[in-house]
Amino acid sequence: MTDTEKLADMLRSSRHTVFFGGAGVSTESGLKDYRSRDGIYHTAVNYGMTPEQILSHDVFFQKPALFYRFFRDFFLQEAQPNITHRALAELERQGREVTVVTQNIDGLHQKAGSRRVYELHGTAATLHCVACSRAYPAACLRSGGDAVPHCACGGLLKPDVVLYGEPLDEAVVNGAIEAIAAADLLIIGGTSLAVYPAAGFIRYFRGKELVIVNRDSTDYDSRASLVLHESLGRVFGDVMTRLG
Repeated sequence: MTDTEKLADMLRSSRHTVFFGGAGVSTESGLKDYRSRDGIYHTAVNYGMTPEQILSHDVFFQKPALFYRFFRDFFLQEAQPNITHRALAELERQGREVTVVTQNIDGLHQKAGSRRVYELHGTAATLHCVACSRAYPAACLRSGGDAVPHCACGGLLKPDVVLYGEPLDEAVVNGAIEAIAAADLLIIGGTSLAVYPAAGFIRYFRGKELVIVNRDSTDYDSRASLVLHESLGRVFGDVMTRLG
């Protein structure tokens, strides 16, 4: 039996599956990850600060023009869901209980049709005014040139993403932990499990099968029932073919 056959069998018998995904889920949609050789943290230069510094609470408020220059360069790309996003949405449409817990802010899981999604680091799809809390779509950044966006009330607009130095949303955290704790199958995909506190959530898993699909090894490989160091798209494409 091949590894994808094993994963397909696990999905058939699972009552509640959680997919815990990182930046590697969206690289097959053409988006950059963060820590690989070609990722944002290694290729973003000429900003005068590191990406980690720019994507911080303090820099957002102290140097919003720099923040938005960087944000527009790397987080407003038009991208479409890839086979992994579509496969997870299709599993849910088939009536399977599938919850997605994602570290990504691109909204591609929802765009593919997934409804049970916990976005640990927020979303780049919307902004809010720090003064009056009015909501705005990210489209306002595309139409505003290089200007720092402001609300009709004059307040600064902030993307609904969790920046360095900010806490995760408590309701999102609690929902993700409850889903992971209730799952009998946890699939970890496209993440090195190096970003905390999000990566620490998997310690709440008490289910039967832990599967890791990632090109590189992780510190959790030895704990997994099944490890596939392969393309997520190839794995989920094969799995969905087997599931019909």
